Parts: sequence; structure tokens; C-alpha cells
Amino acid sequence: MTYVIHGATGAQGGPVLARLIQSGKQAVAAVRNTSAIKGLPAVAVDNASVDSLTAAYKDAEGVFIHLPVVAEADRLRYAQNIAQAIARAQPRRVVISTSGWVVDEPNSPLQNPPESAIATLIREVKEAGVSLAVVAPRLFFENLLNPVVLEPAKAEGILRYPLRADYPVSWSSHLDVAEVVERLLTDAYMTGVPGVVGVGQSPGVTGAELADGFSRYLGRPVSFQSVTPEAFGEMIAPLFGAGAAAGVVAGYQAQALASANAISHDTSAQHLLGLTPRTLQQWLGELSI
Repeated sequence: MTYVIHGATGAQGGPVLARLIQSGKQAVAAVRNTSAIKGLPAVAVDNASVDSLTAAYKDAEGVFIHLPVVAEADRLRYAQNIAQAIARAQPRRVVISTSGWVVDEPNSPLQNPPESAIATLIREVKEAGVSLAVVAPRLFFENLLNPVVLEPAKAEGILRYPLRADYPVSWSSHLDVAEVVERLLTDAYMTGVPGVVGVGQSPGVTGAELADGFSRYLGRPVSFQSVTPEAFGEMIAPLFGAGAAAGVVAGYQAQALASANAISHDTSAQHLLGLTPRTLQQWLGELSI
């Protein structure tokens, strides 16, 4: 039976597909245009079509869902379509990644509202009656690969980021998320793991500690410099465009209102699955940055 992987051509789904294939599982990339995929098994899906999604999910052993980064109205429509298809096809197991959106802290300013796309997806897939786990990372180490972040850290010894220096974050890598997703999809006893599984450092790592990690890896001093979300938006706008930068700014403005962006130990992958995420130094070394 097949594992259907959304986002398999990108940073989040790609490592999931790779791990499944390497472990000998029959896994396919869920993509709109299969002819554009070279060297990877793929199935055609259209997130705007419930029938298309249902056909892809039929008889699937598992489905990994990662909503694409598009306008929220489109994300909401895709979420509803995916949930309807899951209800029709009834795959054996579904794993959803929140992709960094917070869904398990109802009293936090970071919590996504119930009408959001990710909250709607989780709620409606639960209502479909399938075995479901939700993988909940917070911020990704891959964010640090942004040239406006990485290059000054290496060249100037200054790690500039739009968070307070004392703000704890459960940082993780897409590689950590993929490891958790694979376990939740493929291990039979994992179907008994309900609800949210947090992925990331626990306790959270502060900006100052992040800079220390860079210092140890590079072998020279690196200091953390907090920048405002608005200033960071101006830094990244030439790279990603004003619209995308505005969305990033809004996300970090919400971070500024919170005391932390950290997962709970009780629902962490460390506690539930015995999986420890990479440290910053390990991740930097693995990528040979």
C-alpha cells in the first residue's frame, strides 16, 4: 500500500518522501503535474478538486499533509477539500504538519484562530474518523539559511533575527520533522499516539544561546542582535517581495507579544516517541554550512 506525501517537492515534504523511499516503503509525491517530477514516484493531485484528492488517497496506507504557502483563502479551501477527500477515501493513517503554526496553546497570542486553514484542516480530518496525528514544529533552523541572516553571522559575527535575545524557541529542522512523520506514519503501534506531537528543542533555545551555537560551530565569536519585525521585513523584501515579507513581519509581530514559542515536554517527540531533535551545531555540521 502507498504513502501519499504532500509538499514532496519542497523543504517539508521532500525529506519525508526521501526517508520513506530509503526505508523501502512505497511512497509517492502528491503533485499537480507529474511530468515535471524527475526521478521520483508521483501521483497527480489538484488541491482544488475533492475528486482528484480522493482518487489519490484511495487505498493509501498513509497520507502526509502540508498545506502550501499561498493566500489564506486558498489554504482554507484546500484544507476543506483535503478533509472531504480524507473522509471519502479513509486512508489508514493521516499525519498533518502544522508547518510552524501554533495549534496547541489556546492561551497564547501565537495560537491560530479556529477559522484558520490549519485549524480547520485538523478539526475536519478528526471528524472524518481516521487515525490522525498532528506534528507541531515551531521555528525551523532552515530559516537561518536566509542570506540576510546567515551571511552576517559568518562574515561579521552577528546573528540578526527578529526575536528578543531572551526569547525561548523550540527550534527544529525539517529533517527532524521528517523523522517524526516517518515514525508516526509507518510504525503500527504509533496509530495509538493521539493529538499533537511537538517537534523541537525542549526547553526552548534563546537567541543568545543560538548565537553561542554558531560560535562553537564556527570557532569564533558570534553575538545575537535583535531586530524589529519591521526592520527584518525591509531586509527580506528584496529577496521575497513585499507581499511575502509582510506575512513574515506579521508572524514575528505576534512572536513579540508572547513570552516563548516552545513546545510542551509532555507532548514532545522526545517524551512520546523517544526522538531527540538535532542541536544547531549538529544541523550546521550535517549541512556543512
